[in-house]
Amino acid sequence: MTATPDARGILYIVSAPSGAGKSSLVNALIKRLPFVFLSISHTTRPMRPGETQGEHYHFVDTAAFEQQVERGDFLEHAQVFDNYYGTSRSYVERQLDQGHDVILEIDWQGAEQVRAQMSEAQSVFILPPSLEALQERLQKRAQDSEEVIARRMRDARSEMSHFAEYDYLIINDDFYKALDELCAIFTAQRMRTPMQQRLRGDLLQSLMA
Repeated sequence: MTATPDARGILYIVSAPSGAGKSSLVNALIKRLPFVFLSISHTTRPMRPGETQGEHYHFVDTAAFEQQVERGDFLEHAQVFDNYYGTSRSYVERQLDQGHDVILEIDWQGAEQVRAQMSEAQSVFILPPSLEALQERLQKRAQDSEEVIARRMRDARSEMSHFAEYDYLIINDDFYKALDELCAIFTAQRMRTPMQQRLRGDLLQSLMA
């Protein structure tokens, strides 16, 4: 069912340093809240074992990515760890128009680009409980070499320095507590009076008759 223009969904930006548990939290959130959709990014990085085209990322080569940039296909794009990532503008607009909330899993650079175009976007930053815990999580993933992990740790400090630019801050110490806090943000936004007026306009009119 297509929503009216006034019932557009809410756009969310969720950022975190690599290894903070962002993707696990977002995936669990989507299972809990059926009105929330994840925007699948385009990337030039190689596909990892267990990943599926179109489910984890839209994997493209550098030439194709650059063509999409030239056409203005991306709401935001950035270079991270020698690879490019971009968010499809058409997908995001389509989902919002249908009344769905949309999550962008992007870094602070992408967040700046999105805010410049869509100032109404809500943003959430997820932090680890400590640098030691972050390094341990990166090592347990067993996806990267020690050299890459060291670089991710260096870049994590830079990424985390931008947390104050976000509307909400979650410390992912206990996964289920962090998930409850993330769900509370999304649910509370839907309970705001202007949104309820859009979503439940017929009911409110009948009550006021």
